[in-house]
Amino acid sequence: QVQVVESGGGLVQAGGSLRLSCEASGRTLSTYGVGWFRQPPGKEREFVASINWSGGNRDYADSVKGRFTLSRDNAKNTVALQMSSLKPEDTAVYYCAVRPSPFAYGYRRSTDYTYWGQGTQVTVSS
Repeated sequence: QVQVVESGGGLVQAGGSLRLSCEASGRTLSTYGVGWFRQPPGKEREFVASINWSGGNRDYADSVKGRFTLSRDNAKNTVALQMSSLKPEDTAVYYCAVRPSPFAYGYRRSTDYTYWGQGTQVTVSS
């Protein structure tokens, strides 16, 4: 079992930056693929980005490509999502999700992930 906790959300002005962090306990993240999803108000949950166990392969939704960067520190059992040039449409609850597999590149469905955090709110004001 893996317990997942996100942190780092908050309120930021358009054009600003935020860094979200995903920490896991119960088992090491180092052999698992990790994804980030978000759920905007009144909309369905959508894929944001994913990273393989080694950090060597990353996948980004077109809507965030070039603005968001995913990284991981397996020694610290954490994955970080650096978000820059934020837009009001990035407002959402952001979720970290873990696959019980080393690979996450190309896996963009919520059902591809087994362990989920509670989410952290990101609000971007215009």
